[in-house]
Amino acid sequence: MKNVVVVGSQWGDEGKGKIVDWLSSQADIVVRFQGGHNAGHTIVIDKKIFKLRLLPSGIVRKGKISILGNGVVIDPWALLNEIEEIKKQGVEVNTENFMISESASLILPFHQEMDEIREAAAGKGKIGTTRRGIGPCYEDKVGRRSIRVMDLRSEVNLDNRLENVLSHHNTIRKGLNKMIFEKDKLKKELLKIAPNILKYVQPVWIKLDQFINDRKKILFEGAQGILLDVDHGTYPYVTSSNTVPATAATGSGLGPNKINYVLGITKAYTTRVGSGPFPTELNDEIGENLGRRGKEFGTVTARKRRCGWFDGVLVKQTIKISGINGIALTKLDVLDELKEIKMCVGYELYGEKINYLPAVSEDQFNIKPIYRSFTGWKSKTKGIRNLKDLPDNAKKYIHALEDFIEAKISSISTSPERDDTILVEDPFSN
Repeated sequence: MKNVVVVGSQWGDEGKGKIVDWLSSQADIVVRFQGGHNAGHTIVIDKKIFKLRLLPSGIVRKGKISILGNGVVIDPWALLNEIEEIKKQGVEVNTENFMISESASLILPFHQEMDEIREAAAGKGKIGTTRRGIGPCYEDKVGRRSIRVMDLRSEVNLDNRLENVLSHHNTIRKGLNKMIFEKDKLKKELLKIAPNILKYVQPVWIKLDQFINDRKKILFEGAQGILLDVDHGTYPYVTSSNTVPATAATGSGLGPNKINYVLGITKAYTTRVGSGPFPTELNDEIGENLGRRGKEFGTVTARKRRCGWFDGVLVKQTIKISGINGIALTKLDVLDELKEIKMCVGYELYGEKINYLPAVSEDQFNIKPIYRSFTGWKSKTKGIRNLKDLPDNAKKYIHALEDFIEAKISSISTSPERDDTILVEDPFSN
């Protein structure tokens, strides 16, 4: 029995949805442990496309239990809408296959508005937030004033908690000449939807302990990527939660000794959504080609992703920080038409060579990539399911990438389809 954490080793959008769905055929439980409905996962099953924002990817598979852990922030209205949307696609969501931690914090309308106000006022200093209220909700959580799922059980308790959080937000809103929120109106709206949320609520940490004792296989599904981690990412151009795999323990109520394998999802090139440093970004026809072939648009926001060469320095760094055991390499087929492919193997900063991403934001914007070039394979890899069938130059690129980042490539994805995957090492059985 093994429990596996899946995380993105770059800035997110690495193709976690497909890999999680592929692994969920072996898992019994799939858990989201951080983030909110700002992180989308696209899953393709028998040419049917599922676009998930908050629901764990396991929800589309029969016989699996999907869980939102305490580390997730939940917009209750967005969650209920997503449940209805996926039900229309023939997916069952019920109290047997879906659970919500009673300790998860709720994203409320004033969180989203505050997100929009701040981003609009930031000008050139925009972070690139999705404006869904994720950051302000996490702020309230850390400030010990958030409304949690369990607060919906008692009108008296909800009233007290709303009094506390609104005293903070309405003071700020008055200073910004914004309309204040009425406690009674918001309480009424929350109590109206409370039964639809509470029916899924469980003490998740107890359930996970039971699943461990029953020797169930648990798959922990991370959102965003390591480079968006609030501590270890390109701060301040990051998300508002920890995205590193260690968060799977704190964000679900499971001990870290119960995590057996960390799988890092890694794109064969690099992309980023929103603002922030991007050393290998390509503002040319090659970058446009990568975006076009890779269909690089956000699942949640439809924003165009910035594209660039594979940054081995960054991925090696995230592997060290995260304790990644193996890499699932995705979107190899997007590189099929290129005559030359480059990999970043070092940086130059103010005339000096360095082998890591510095913590200072100004330095991150000023570093220049040092590249190693590879001859492209100029042939189709899409749909290949056996390592020996890959073109020789593709194998050379993969082996060079593996050697540089100092981590084993455990699988290679050659298309969005679930079965178009080359398995080198099984995270659940290794």
